[in-house]
Amino acid sequence: MTPTPDEHIQDHDHPGPVWRALQGLAGLATRVFWQLQVRGLENIPAHGGVLVISNHQSFADPVLLAIRPKRPFAYMAASYLFKFKPLGWLITSLNAFPVQQGKGDIGAIKETIRVLKEGWVLTIFPEGKRTFDGKLDAIQPGAALTVRRAKVPVVPAIIVGAFEAFPRQNMFPKPGIVRIIYGKPMDLHHLSGDEIVAIMSRTLEQMFAEATAWRNETVKPTAEAELPDGNYATA
Repeated sequence: MTPTPDEHIQDHDHPGPVWRALQGLAGLATRVFWQLQVRGLENIPAHGGVLVISNHQSFADPVLLAIRPKRPFAYMAASYLFKFKPLGWLITSLNAFPVQQGKGDIGAIKETIRVLKEGWVLTIFPEGKRTFDGKLDAIQPGAALTVRRAKVPVVPAIIVGAFEAFPRQNMFPKPGIVRIIYGKPMDLHHLSGDEIVAIMSRTLEQMFAEATAWRNETVKPTAEAELPDGNYATA
């Protein structure tokens, strides 16, 4: 039997002891191994449901995105993972929610919307898969459907350097330099699906360029600005 949210939700805004302990260990490891630095943490709202959309560079991305924020993140996990009790306990303690097998993308979208409406910060990777070359891939339309139905702030996030440190063809990571930027929250649910995808794509492209320059230390990162419609931009 898979756990229901009410069985393990303690606080949407403050991490539990297991989360804090693992966050501390992961934070130390990534500072030493990947020289991880993060900007824009203040852009994550302190309360309420938040959808974090990120590019997908490596298997470690969900961990990387959750290391520095003060709020705990929630994740989707295949329901069969909860059947092995030790693993089920661990991922439940880390705010994982089961997605039933066989329901396909619609089932995952419904579960995502439910979790967001409960007040969690939830990360999705709208490209749908890890990159093969380190570049940004096209955003899948399911992400726009989630935004329109959940009606929560969307925080764009960009990871650079994780592909070089832990590409999908490698079984083990290697030392590297990883940078993460969180952009300003965007209110997009009132827009059409095509408009949402276009704004997400443009925003992530701008942030990717900035984060890449930051990582490569070739130019100083530019200041953040917010457009009238809430889109992230560089000044």
